[in-house]
Amino acid sequence: MMGRSPGRIARLTVSRCKVGGPLAEAISDHLAAIAARGLSPYTVAERSYMLARFASWADERGVTDPAAVSPQMLEAYQRHLFYQRKRDGQPLSFASQYSHLVAVKAFFSWATRAGLIGSNPASEIDMPKLDRHLPKTLLSPAEIEQVLAVPDLDSPVGLRDRTMMEVLWATGMRRGEICPLRLADLDLERGTLTIRRSKSRRDRVVPVGERATIWLDRYLADARPVLTGGEPVEFVFVSRHGIDLSPDHLTVRVGRYIKTATGKTGSCHAFRHAMATAMLTGGADVRFVQEILGHALLSTTAIYTHVSIDQLKAVHAACHPDATNTRHRSPTSDMAGLGDNPIPEEGTR
Repeated sequence: MMGRSPGRIARLTVSRCKVGGPLAEAISDHLAAIAARGLSPYTVAERSYMLARFASWADERGVTDPAAVSPQMLEAYQRHLFYQRKRDGQPLSFASQYSHLVAVKAFFSWATRAGLIGSNPASEIDMPKLDRHLPKTLLSPAEIEQVLAVPDLDSPVGLRDRTMMEVLWATGMRRGEICPLRLADLDLERGTLTIRRSKSRRDRVVPVGERATIWLDRYLADARPVLTGGEPVEFVFVSRHGIDLSPDHLTVRVGRYIKTATGKTGSCHAFRHAMATAMLTGGADVRFVQEILGHALLSTTAIYTHVSIDQLKAVHAACHPDATNTRHRSPTSDMAGLGDNPIPEEGTR
């Protein structure tokens, strides 16, 4: 099983358009082109899914050729995304709408360069404005400890899950980074691990910390050999069938642990945000947090690194002259000498 993961490769199979014609063929060629440029398999699979949805939408309107797509048609598709509802009745987030339109814009830009169409109908798409929100789930260090205590350490799967969450908490890794983590990426003697070909398309080395290293040692010695059945598997974290874990499977398991421990909803990214917040609260420079998280831009790190409200209240109490009432006289004494009518009526001076 070395060198190739049947599980992960099968899960990243490109979505097939359910319609035919020149548009579907062009989309297939486009996906092959971006894969050849080195975009990650996850990005290719995501673009495939989104473009397949666009092709189906266009086919319902009798359009099966990319040359027949007009700017007005793409405006209609943008409105379709805005009014579309998910299975739970909720609209697509603006971030999701944005991602769908990015896939469409990239496809038509490529089709124009490839000479498949004379002009780019997507060049003037007015993209949705993305708001920057704090994550919905904010876990404190105490809540993280509650979540970490949930897995059953008497089972190999429970020990694996505890170790994975310890690593997520220690490093702030993304789910798409911890699932393909390989044994060769660990350097437990130095207390580091290497995250290869991350979302930013560059490798980075991050510290693991003594506590997570101890859990990794325990998992590698006691649980992993049981899960792999002694087979030479290259991935650090494996399923009960001895293959690598899928990001979606990890999301479900971590989400259940968080729900059980705290009653909150959230998953792997909750650990990433909690880790960044805890480091900043502890005095870490935001540039170091940026490096650990693997963000290309400092502005991206700011989304995850809001100042905790307790820290904000402490600074407010220390610096604002009227944050407390200890230095002031009572309100009644402040009104002394103002007479029987201390507050003038409206309209008078």
